[in-house]
Amino acid sequence: MRIASVGHAFFAATLIGVGVLGFIKGDFTAVWDPVPKTMPAREALVYLCALISVACGIGLLWQRTATLAARVLFAYLLLWLLLLRVPGMLLSFDVGSWWSACKTAVLLAAAWVLYVWFATDWDRQRLGFFAGATGLRGASMIYGLALIPLGIAHFLYLDATAVLVPSWLPSPAAWAYFTGGAYIVAGLAALIGVLARLAVTLSALETGLISVLVWLPRVVTGNLNAFQWGEVVVSVALTAAAWVVVDSYGRLARA
Repeated sequence: MRIASVGHAFFAATLIGVGVLGFIKGDFTAVWDPVPKTMPAREALVYLCALISVACGIGLLWQRTATLAARVLFAYLLLWLLLLRVPGMLLSFDVGSWWSACKTAVLLAAAWVLYVWFATDWDRQRLGFFAGATGLRGASMIYGLALIPLGIAHFLYLDATAVLVPSWLPSPAAWAYFTGGAYIVAGLAALIGVLARLAVTLSALETGLISVLVWLPRVVTGNLNAFQWGEVVVSVALTAAAWVVVDSYGRLARA
């Protein structure tokens, strides 16, 4: 096996889980959704996404396949962002389209980091911008850009965010403002490179705490509707991706 970091292993395992869930559902998981019902070959695309998730998740864990898996995952997520998410953002001012693009961008940032880590001499010689130190910085910037709208959403959807705050915490609205503001500040820090490592680490910790404090109790009690189950999957996936980006900073400093 080839484990570059805890974040790498967590991210790979999460991909496998997302892919298995896609096969079981026979539909896009919340990680890939939304996809227009009119999309050509939509059903085939459902299973392609599930296959990519499982195959790349497994491939990332093995020495002989890690490079290929990282290449495929990075390319697939980049195409997903450029061909599906970006047009959706440009054609609609709906916050949902921005949220969808941001979650794809966070996953793309993690995939980009892993591609740089596992890049061969062939990748560095022919795709130096993507496979070298510039690639790690690019991944950090994409992650930072994604955090900003995620934070803004906490303000735009204050009521929906505040109601998720655990009941034992006082002032739910204040926590919603604080967590949203923290995402925005962390995104700006990652984007401009000022205290970026600290900011990205704290943002990953925040996302992880949301998974544990907000969603885990609801999973245990079964107090979740279909939409919220999707949010659980997304929250775990974003946490795993965020920790890959955190792990990249040690290598960025040495690049």
